[in-house]
Amino acid sequence: MITHPVVRPEVRGTVVLQALACATVALAPVEGYLTAVQSQLGKVAPALLTLAWLAVRLRRRQLPRPTPLHAVLALLAVVLAATAALHAAGPFTAEYTVRWLPFLVVTAALADVASREVPIHWLLLAAAAGATVAGAGALFSLIVGGEARASGPQPDPNDLAYFLVAAVPLLAALHRRGRGAVLAAAGIVLVAGATATFSRGGGLGLAAAAGWLLLRRVLPWRVLAAVAAAVAGLGLAALLFAGPQLNRALQEKSFIAASNVDTRELRWQAAARMLTAHPLLGVGPGGFREHYAAESHDAEVDEQTPVAHNMYLEVAAELGLPGFALFAGVIGTAAVASERTVRLAGPGPRRTEAVAIQASLLAVLVASTFLSEQYYLPLWSLAALAVAAEARVRREGEGGADAGAARDQ
Repeated sequence: MITHPVVRPEVRGTVVLQALACATVALAPVEGYLTAVQSQLGKVAPALLTLAWLAVRLRRRQLPRPTPLHAVLALLAVVLAATAALHAAGPFTAEYTVRWLPFLVVTAALADVASREVPIHWLLLAAAAGATVAGAGALFSLIVGGEARASGPQPDPNDLAYFLVAAVPLLAALHRRGRGAVLAAAGIVLVAGATATFSRGGGLGLAAAAGWLLLRRVLPWRVLAAVAAAVAGLGLAALLFAGPQLNRALQEKSFIAASNVDTRELRWQAAARMLTAHPLLGVGPGGFREHYAAESHDAEVDEQTPVAHNMYLEVAAELGLPGFALFAGVIGTAAVASERTVRLAGPGPRRTEAVAIQASLLAVLVASTFLSEQYYLPLWSLAALAVAAEARVRREGEGGADAGAARDQ
């Protein structure tokens, strides 16, 4: 008689949370491919993660471990609800409120499951893997698709660059766990893909991240030089075999760049005026798009409802100063938690993971100076991982390093 092992519900719940959490961060960079199949397909993994998280906590009669991040997220949700109610008649209010709320919930869920059920390096690996697929798609769209600027799974090349540069520092943490050749290849794809977008914000973010990894002695100079040489070789090959196409792309980018300087200045000024006029609760979610034409005096006739192309000004204009303070609190909480992890962990994988998260967050923050990226997952998932990493290293310090290592197996 053949007997099958019985899988306990606790183990089954953990496996489900691990799979859904990894799927959520892995699929975010390639959401464009998913929405091309079905418009709501990209939202399936985060929604299932949220439902599974709630179901497992209820079944186990566990409350989420409270952290400062959860408090900030809850207060931000209150401000978001207040400004959305005040501006409920706005044409974009409902749409953008619905875009905001899932990020707050998924961030809370990721922070909790990453501190308990899902090892941090699994999520870093999933994020890097998803972004590498997106980077390969970027190169495919440029080389095979004939696009002037690589876009791959994202409609806007700048948004694609945001995902790619956010993933590059995570490879430094994974390098400590082996598979150096595979990670080097992934790094080349990510950097080459980001370069092919011709995004200046992405380039600045990548430079800031690389500088931070070098400063914290996580990224060896020889690795940086090897990746740079490989990318330069790819660029030379592109110049030799696709010179006319590359020249056309550079000319188009130069023309767009000159125009972007003027339009972004107009949008930043409009956002500042909205904030000055409505400092308490802003102009509501999506309000920048609604009020831009009036605030800019129709400065862009062919673009009446754009985004601000600056995450900080757009959030401040739409949610007001209290909302912006709480949004900045999410970032600040992540920064403080990651630095505490660096100091508590000492030399080893935990410190490397924390520094990699810091570098990735720095890339996101720099790139977002020129982009409106509050509606994409990297910022939120990095905040969740930073808090979860601190919770894990504190627990390992209390229970011994061996217990923490066993939980990660």
